[in-house]
Amino acid sequence: MKIRIAKPDDLTVIVDIYNQAIAAGQKTADITPVTVEDRKKWFVEHLPDKYPIYVAEKENTIVGYLTISPYRPGRQALRHTAEVSYYIHSAYQRQGIASRLLEYAIGMCHSLQIKTLFAILIDTNTASIRLMEKFGFERWGHMPRVADFDRIEVGHLYYGLRIGE
Repeated sequence: MKIRIAKPDDLTVIVDIYNQAIAAGQKTADITPVTVEDRKKWFVEHLPDKYPIYVAEKENTIVGYLTISPYRPGRQALRHTAEVSYYIHSAYQRQGIASRLLEYAIGMCHSLQIKTLFAILIDTNTASIRLMEKFGFERWGHMPRVADFDRIEVGHLYYGLRIGE
């Protein structure tokens, strides 16, 4: 498997993978599919030298991606803190791809000047909770019943990791 910085031509596949997570339910807080047009600005704002989007490829096929995003952009005291998110194509889940992407991203944090990495998870997403804990992320907070999926209320969990500690 190869991990690389996403290119603009990858956006269609990235959107397709994200929409799979939306359709699966309770994997992201979005509940309606997004379009490539919806995501163009988001893609451009992920500067490769500070807030990259990494894609995982198997046999020249993108099978997943991970983003490092700014936390509260513009607030300079938070410039060394970033949010990590990842999504894996449904046909390639449970093959260690998310682990490889997360391991790679954590390894890149020093060069990106990121000291704190965190993830916001739907509290019913046990696979992502296990992944965070596998990599040493700790549960830093819980916001109960803040997300509503057709009258099913679930919470948000905040998992964090101090890099290099």
